Amino acid sequence: MANAPVQRMSQLMAKTLRDDPADAEVLSHKLLVRAGYVRRTAAGVWTWLPLGKRVLANVERIVREEMDAIGAQEVLLPALLPREPYDATGRWDEYGPELFRLKDRKGGDYLLGPTHEEIFTLIVKDQASSYKDLPVILYQIQTKFRDEARPRAGILRGREFLMKDSYSFDLEDEGLAQSYALHRQAYQKVFERLGLDYRICAATAGAMGGSKSEEFLAPAGAGEDTFADCPNCDFAANTEAITYELKPVDGSAVPAAEEIPTPETPTIETLAAHLGVPASATLKNLLVKVDGEIVAVGVPGDREVDLDKVEAHFAPAQVELVTAEDFTGRPDLVRGYVGPQGLEKVRYVADPRVAPGTAWITGANKADTHAKNVVAGRDFEVDEYVDVVVVQEGDPCPKCGTGLKLDRAIEIGHIFQLGRKYADALKLDVLGQQGKPVRVTMGSYGIGVSRAVAALAEQTADEHGLVWPAEVAPADVHVVAAGKALQTELALEVSEKLREAGLRVLVDDRAGVSPGVKFTDAELIGVPKILVAGRRSAEGVLELKDRRTGEREELAVDEAIARLSALGA
Repeated sequence: MANAPVQRMSQLMAKTLRDDPADAEVLSHKLLVRAGYVRRTAAGVWTWLPLGKRVLANVERIVREEMDAIGAQEVLLPALLPREPYDATGRWDEYGPELFRLKDRKGGDYLLGPTHEEIFTLIVKDQASSYKDLPVILYQIQTKFRDEARPRAGILRGREFLMKDSYSFDLEDEGLAQSYALHRQAYQKVFERLGLDYRICAATAGAMGGSKSEEFLAPAGAGEDTFADCPNCDFAANTEAITYELKPVDGSAVPAAEEIPTPETPTIETLAAHLGVPASATLKNLLVKVDGEIVAVGVPGDREVDLDKVEAHFAPAQVELVTAEDFTGRPDLVRGYVGPQGLEKVRYVADPRVAPGTAWITGANKADTHAKNVVAGRDFEVDEYVDVVVVQEGDPCPKCGTGLKLDRAIEIGHIFQLGRKYADALKLDVLGQQGKPVRVTMGSYGIGVSRAVAALAEQTADEHGLVWPAEVAPADVHVVAAGKALQTELALEVSEKLREAGLRVLVDDRAGVSPGVKFTDAELIGVPKILVAGRRSAEGVLELKDRRTGEREELAVDEAIARLSALGA
């Protein structure tokens, strides 16, 4: 296969920018736009320009190679999907407003695929009839659509994005565990080849369903996920997935509950100040509506309720905060003074820290009144214990007890053991070895391909611009002609020799552009090696710069070509 031709910047469809886009919030958004990799088409919708498409294609290539290595077979499913399979699994409604829904000219309902479990299940149902057809792993790299309420952070959180999704189909749970392990290992190889710093973290399954679930997170300040990392053991988890064991205490010596006047103390802060007690001695009761039904959520007063955890627990039910109108006609609910004791027709969910035997100061369900010595299990019952507090720095590691460290991260991959949720809904059976139908078990595995590009930009960029790892960069070497005719002639000659040596070459041959702008653009674009035809071009001497380390050295033309060829740039 012939090497790709040298890409001349004089012909490249990309313009670099000196200033950050006005709407850019994160580093990757700023740099990918400024360096001419992407351009905004609409809110959350992006066009990939030639340099960006090259990087995206390199990520795709690495993902394909590692998926093929575990025996996965690539397919391509439509993005425009019929409603019926999603009705069968309940996800037409469960997805809520994030789902792009549309009708055809005949009134038929369709959606733009956010993920493809249902369609992959139907493919296997159509193609596999016997246990001899399994196990099988299918995958695709395809555009997904989600109607984000607030698209932000450039390509990190868009309404259209490129994703690799794969699905395993096995006869038994043991086979699913093996398919899951294969994907886990493949993902590690993918992210290592991409040059990403990542963590494998325990995660919740959310709307996907299933049992075991892990996320691959790339630590970055722009990340929307918070994960906890134990400095003493191997525990790592998305904070939404951290759970603690319920540990009852002996509350038999606590005096009887007693009401106390607490005028104008509707918040934990005002209550703690009025009584001169720490907020941790109080019990906070947050009211939410779960599919319209009021539910009380109890946590220690010094902790915040993690609504994402609450939503994940009650999924697919819709969770929203109560409003002032919800207190109308409910004399048992006194705003600012709700307590779990005596609540009527209200389900009470509590964090494990509100364990049986623990005593609290909490609302007395009367205006300007609280109650003290209110003991869990004696004065009120908890209907269900669920980890619902926001995890804090220093909380004990669930595995070893050491204080946890928290960090922000970008989700770049997620793997699930789905089990038979989708196979049950769509009746995916094959004939087993005993001649009887066997219900198939599934796994689902995703990599954010376009998101990985942004994650790399976030992790590797420096104060001058992008710094791509060699395997994903848009070129192996960026040749810069400082400006004079002789320098341009040498740059083009060297570029062709590098191409013949098997390297991918970007050459800045633009006329009328100052050397300073060219050097600035080379650093902004971020190709790993920069080769400059500058002041010593007449002597046949070039300057080679390592974009990552900043190291520079002068080399003769032949030596520079040999060095780059040997290093693979």
